[in-house]
Amino acid sequence: MPDGEAAAGMDAFATLSSPVRNALSERGFTTPTEPQRRAIPPLTDGKHGLIIAPTGTGKTETAMLPVFSAIADAEGRFGISALYITPLRALNRDMRQRLDWWGEQLDVDIDVRHGDTTQYQRQKQANDPPDVLVTTPETLQAMLTGKKLRTALSDVHHVVVDEVHELASAKRGAQLTIGLERLRELAGPFQRIGLSATVGSPEEVGKFLTGDRPFEVIEVDVDNRVEFEVVRPEVTNEDEALAGKLATDPEIASHVRTVRDIVRDHESVLVFVNTRQTAEALGSRFKALGDPIEVHHGSLSKDVRIDVEDRFKAGELDALICTSSMELGIDVGRVDHVVQYNSPREVSRLLQRVGRAGHRLGVVSRGTVVTDHPDDTLEALAIARRAVSGEVEPARVHHGSLDTVANQIVGVVMDYGDVSARRAYEIITRAYPFRDLDEDDFRAVVRELSGNRLLWLDEDKDLLEKSGGTWQYFYANLSMIPDEETYDVHDISSRRQIGTLDEKFVLNFAAPGATFIQRGEMWRVNDVDEEEAQVNVSPIEDPGGEVPSWVGSEIPVPAPVAGEVGELRDVAAPQFESGADREAVARDIAMRYPTDEATVRSALGPIEKQVEADAPIPTANRLVLEGSPRKVTLNSPYGHRVNETLGRLLSALIGQRTGSSVGMEVDPYRIEFDVPGKVRPTTFAEVLRETDPDHVEALLELALKRSDSLKFTLAQVAAKFGALKRYQGKGRFGGDRLLAALEDTPVYDEAVREVFHTDLAVEETVELLRRVREGDVELAVAREPTAIGTGGRGSGTDLLVPENADASVIETVRDRIQNDRVLLACLHCKDWTRKTKVKRVRDPVACPECGATRVAALNPWDEETVKAVRAPEKDDEQERLTKRAYRSASLVQAHGKRAVVALAARGVGPHNAARIINKLREDEDDFYRDILEREREYARTQSFWD
Repeated sequence: MPDGEAAAGMDAFATLSSPVRNALSERGFTTPTEPQRRAIPPLTDGKHGLIIAPTGTGKTETAMLPVFSAIADAEGRFGISALYITPLRALNRDMRQRLDWWGEQLDVDIDVRHGDTTQYQRQKQANDPPDVLVTTPETLQAMLTGKKLRTALSDVHHVVVDEVHELASAKRGAQLTIGLERLRELAGPFQRIGLSATVGSPEEVGKFLTGDRPFEVIEVDVDNRVEFEVVRPEVTNEDEALAGKLATDPEIASHVRTVRDIVRDHESVLVFVNTRQTAEALGSRFKALGDPIEVHHGSLSKDVRIDVEDRFKAGELDALICTSSMELGIDVGRVDHVVQYNSPREVSRLLQRVGRAGHRLGVVSRGTVVTDHPDDTLEALAIARRAVSGEVEPARVHHGSLDTVANQIVGVVMDYGDVSARRAYEIITRAYPFRDLDEDDFRAVVRELSGNRLLWLDEDKDLLEKSGGTWQYFYANLSMIPDEETYDVHDISSRRQIGTLDEKFVLNFAAPGATFIQRGEMWRVNDVDEEEAQVNVSPIEDPGGEVPSWVGSEIPVPAPVAGEVGELRDVAAPQFESGADREAVARDIAMRYPTDEATVRSALGPIEKQVEADAPIPTANRLVLEGSPRKVTLNSPYGHRVNETLGRLLSALIGQRTGSSVGMEVDPYRIEFDVPGKVRPTTFAEVLRETDPDHVEALLELALKRSDSLKFTLAQVAAKFGALKRYQGKGRFGGDRLLAALEDTPVYDEAVREVFHTDLAVEETVELLRRVREGDVELAVAREPTAIGTGGRGSGTDLLVPENADASVIETVRDRIQNDRVLLACLHCKDWTRKTKVKRVRDPVACPECGATRVAALNPWDEETVKAVRAPEKDDEQERLTKRAYRSASLVQAHGKRAVVALAARGVGPHNAARIINKLREDEDDFYRDILEREREYARTQSFWD
């Protein structure tokens, strides 16, 4: 840096007040860190700032030292001088502990306020406010409406928002931006400081934070502060033996062994996974091995989470298997290594997660990504390279979300009792995400709120006033996070709550006697208390337990990451074409990515086979269509959102042409369509070339009307508008009726906007279609199914099987099972039975007589089981048959037609069907491969069972 800038940097501490400089000396801090050197002078000068720096570089002190300096110099303090806002309650507790020392040295009172704060403490804060209050965005919403707290908040001069990237892409962040403008109405202008380790679009996030007022960006590069290694384990003889012990396959055993070895080579390790289901499944494997490793995620109870955090911090546990619950810096002591199990899907997630290791100035954060199939490996390589280069995804701010507007209009009315609509509009549109909010849209939202009796509207006086429903609505909707019904899980043996379960899982699966995995342990359901929303359980040992479903969607892979996977294919394919062997190509790629040659070699298999078959390679500049009976696959390395958009568009247009519905499954690299018999890949090619890109948005909105995702989102948005009463229990207002009732309202407009924003990428898809029409992106059609096309997520080593032979065998198994007959029997009314072909079973499976979903799928000749279920008094054999039937019905309730398919296979009963389903295969071919493996095992051991 220039000499003048360097000198100014070293003098950063000199800009702070005398009490703060003395505290720094007491603490032993003589030289500022790089972010402190660059940020403290402008922050001390009162400027707004966004500080982006790796974990362990002193970001918190960078923001708070200038704030403490201003507070220490202020005279006659009464109210709250500074708010420190974090996205998690657990971060609040940690931050308070971190700031307390400074508070004691500087005579600055620091306190925490969130949903768990006691009433006594709340009263104390209102009567004698702290100088610094650590809180959450939702608690700020509640504070803005309290009489005494409004007085305390009127003294705010500084607001620090920690982990600002986490809020910038969420509706709760959009809500916070209006909350800050409401605070500004109360306190006048105040300084805003944002902190993050990973921001891909600093200018956008800075505007989000400040309301597009002038601000400084202080960004410290990651450069040599992180190191990654991407590894795909090779199966060893040890894994073969371990597989038997863990009741799994050798491939999964190799992953467990690799993670276990990394944990044993380090002091304390965080093992990050992408879903709670994976956390529980992996955790149960380590429980079986007796390793001191526990599970940590948001559906475990607070007591359980704090217990494992404390044990990990104390060194009693070697590792925690965790989801994003650990991503944001909850204090669990020193971590010396991070494992990411499977691709992290996003650059920002890898940086956040691996940044937890080291966590001290000058220490390099090290992490290992363990992958399990070719797509996963190439994706992880792309993400690791981009992370080192600082190519972080931009924040996807929710611009103009109308349910947030509705929520905050009510908030403004709560602030003032009555307020002019013009003033409310001006407050809300000062917030950056709402700067372009149209006045007509604002009026429509206000009229919707008035119609739902959440406020009174006097249009003649331009006045908004409280109504009888205002108070109740506002406090029920402090958060923009959608409400999801959950059940507490209560261990009746220890009398402790161990976690929560999603309502859908409880209703579909958690009948008395059912088993499932939580906290990495097996549990049997004793009973379900509907009134208390509680599932009572007891611990057992059962390797066939279900992994619960939790609310949440798959992390989408961004288009640039998927595009780099396409580029890697484009690098490898010409080398194979020119005669290079796999080792040579792997050696070339491994020189440019943080991995070993064996890992790259395992990922190159499908590309090499594609070249050998003389099939076109899907790359960033080439889409490849291929087909098999009743299936068409579009290979498109453009990421989840583009492929979701393209898939919905093509499903609708092909469906229109044929008059039949077209099913689809999407991953970041391909879209698989289930099509009528006469549809070929060339049909899709025609549609892709003929579709006018300018009509895409309108076509998608028409297609969305029939989608479950719109109906689901509509219900959530309607609740935020007060347009949907939240019924308790099992009563539901059907999605079609809701759609018809709300179609011409701002509720519907917002639901469409949210689906477009969250799930789709319309602009990018329009651009892709233009490039296809103009010939910049090639559209090729393969003669037969290809190695890459059939190698979706979870395909693993199956790609090493000769492609055509494997595909034909799987197709035969699928056709045979779909045409097999099955006996369906309702276990609720016990009257209805039906024999039918598997392919004719409708999903979801339900009894047409009583509507119940507890339907067993039995062998077509199994009348004895039906008699046993109906028998009022049962002998031992009938008891056994009845239990088996109920287990079958539990599987069908939880997994629908997929369970019926598994149960229809030869020699596959409920226990083995559960094991097949619990592999959570995303690829249908892999599901049928698992069934085939079970059938072969049954054939080998049949004489024993006979």
